[in-house]
Amino acid sequence: MAPVQTRVVDDRAAYAAGPRVRDDMTVEVALSLMAGARVDHLVLCDGDDQRTGLITLARLALLRDSPTYTDRIRLRDVLAGPPVLALAR
Repeated sequence: MAPVQTRVVDDRAAYAAGPRVRDDMTVEVALSLMAGARVDHLVLCDGDDQRTGLITLARLALLRDSPTYTDRIRLRDVLAGPPVLALAR
């Protein structure tokens, strides 16, 4: 049997590309930054500059268009998933 070659893919490369922002940034500011930088995602970092996630323009646009959206929602709340809509009320 021939040896199987595998390639390890490091997903950190995806996080490395794109503007890095703090996860306490509001959605409104993030959308403005994305428009100005002409990017479709941001790399989120905590106060220690450690990556906490990646947020896309499509996800923020969907949230902004929801009936429960407020301008006080932080990016870290969006990473938490659907409960962010309940927080906005």
